[in-house]
Amino acid sequence: MLAQKKNVAITTKNITKTYMSGTETFTAVKNVTLDIYDGDFTVIMGASGSGKSTLLHCLSGLDDLSSGNVCIRGQQIDKLSETKSAGLRAKKIGFVYQNINLVPDMTIFENIAFPGYISGDKKSAVRERVSTLMSQMGIADLKNRFPAQVSGGQQQRAAIARAIVNAPEIVFADEPTGSLNREYGTAILDILTRMNKAGQTVIMVTHDIRAAARADRMIYIKDGTIAGTLELGKYRESDTLSREKSIFTFISGREQ
Repeated sequence: MLAQKKNVAITTKNITKTYMSGTETFTAVKNVTLDIYDGDFTVIMGASGSGKSTLLHCLSGLDDLSSGNVCIRGQQIDKLSETKSAGLRAKKIGFVYQNINLVPDMTIFENIAFPGYISGDKKSAVRERVSTLMSQMGIADLKNRFPAQVSGGQQQRAAIARAIVNAPEIVFADEPTGSLNREYGTAILDILTRMNKAGQTVIMVTHDIRAAARADRMIYIKDGTIAGTLELGKYRESDTLSREKSIFTFISGREQ
């Protein structure tokens, strides 16, 4: 029996991202061509400075490309008008930033709810989603506090809730558990996993093998290029040890 062919959610062709620093140029992503499949949980891994976060930004449209193109759901994102780009980001894409970007003069509840309000959804439905997410994140008691009044880990959980409040089709997450303790990091991974099982496409940058073991597929970046991909679907979801061993062996073989 033939395996069912997966649809492509994101496709890139020869994308390159070069930065200028004074008179020097640095190419963070080099001529990358890849497909991200609809409904997959994909992780991007690599050593510090390998270009993994830059690649994530390019895939989501947050960074302009130096060359090449990215298509999301068949739309070449650099060709979209600002209005259409804003609509794509509001309805189809959620992004969890490595740096927390909460609005300082909004309460935690208001920060999380804001994307829902501007999407045009009913405010009552948005408030219900926000309350549910805050409970799942362990920050329900912080709804009336401002970002400066809570810890960095609590701010990160609020930022994650804000990114997923509209239940976007595609979620980009840049080290979403990096500043969290193990308990809340696991809670975040559980939420991302549930979203993926419900049909949402998740693309996550991480350095954590334990987090990466949640994925269907791992893309390994080295010096701005794809050094290999690892399919994890051959292992049972519950076989965490085999998944982690496979990732460790794969990475070790490419860092020698």
